Amino acid sequence: WSVDGVPIRVFDNLEKRGVLYPNSRLMRVYSSLWNADEWATRGGLVKTDWSKAPFVASYSGFNADACVWHPAAGSSTCANGRSSNGWFGEEMDATGLQRLKWVRKNYMVYNYCTDPKRFPHGLPPECSTGF
Repeated sequence: WSVDGVPIRVFDNLEKRGVLYPNSRLMRVYSSLWNADEWATRGGLVKTDWSKAPFVASYSGFNADACVWHPAAGSSTCANGRSSNGWFGEEMDATGLQRLKWVRKNYMVYNYCTDPKRFPHGLPPECSTGF
C-alpha cells in the first residue's frame, strides 16, 4: 500500500511458507478520522462539533491500481500471472524501503511480529521475513 507515493504497508506473498495471501479474496479499504482541531481547522479557530458524530468519510478520485475480482469467473485479473500491472512482481527499491522504515518508526502503533506475549508458541511465519 502506498499513499501519495509513500509505502505504508507491505504484505509479501508467502504462500509457499503456508501464509495465507489475499490473491483470490476481496479486500476493502478503510481509513481513520483523526481529531485535527489544532492544525486543519484554520489553526484551531473552527472546532469539531462532536455532537454530529459518527462522521462518514468517502473517497473521491481514488485509484486502486490493483487486481480486479470477477465474481462470475471466480478469479481476478492477477490470477496465474495475468495482471497487466508489471509492478506486481517487482521488489521495493532502497528508497521505498527507507520510506517504509520511516513510516513504521514514526506512525506504527503496534506490530504483532514484535509481541511474543501474544504468541507464546512462536511468532507467525510471516514474521520471519525480517522486515
